Amino acid sequence: FLLLVIVIPLYAAGSIWYTAKNSTAEKSDVILVMGAAQFDGRPSEVLLARLDQAKSIFKAGLAPRIYTIGGGAPGDRTTEAAASRTWLINNGVSKKNILAIAKGRDTLSSTKAYVEQMRKAKFSSVVIVTDPYHCYRAIKMAKDRGIKSTCSAVESGPAANSGIKYLARETGAYLAYVT
Repeated sequence: FLLLVIVIPLYAAGSIWYTAKNSTAEKSDVILVMGAAQFDGRPSEVLLARLDQAKSIFKAGLAPRIYTIGGGAPGDRTTEAAASRTWLINNGVSKKNILAIAKGRDTLSSTKAYVEQMRKAKFSSVVIVTDPYHCYRAIKMAKDRGIKSTCSAVESGPAANSGIKYLARETGAYLAYVT
């Protein structure tokens, strides 16, 4: 019982923390920008940090294409994916290198949607751009679907140096996913 209540969550939290501090992106088929809030087509600060990171690693040649992911909330006039695509185009990434996938309101549904697109295109590797503490779970979900995945964690924005609350939230989300 002690194992279940203390050791497993501590191990998960340690793995999440370690990945957040030590993730290394590798050359891949696709850069994936995980969705986050957008306001009438304007990316939130969290999404903006992800987009800036994706643009940076794209320009560095880590992958030849970018997928943006994320649906819309009820009442939205656009989606996270579309807002992300527009921002990338307006900031120097050619639209021919971007695919917007307007699906997903959570990590698992987003992962299933982009993996489906990757399979159609016969791609097998991805660099996931997201918040540091989100990397571990996002990588695990991609690997569970047969995709070689690494993470490029944001280095700026509200989630770049998030604290214990975000770590605890991600630990709970990870444990919910694997159980």
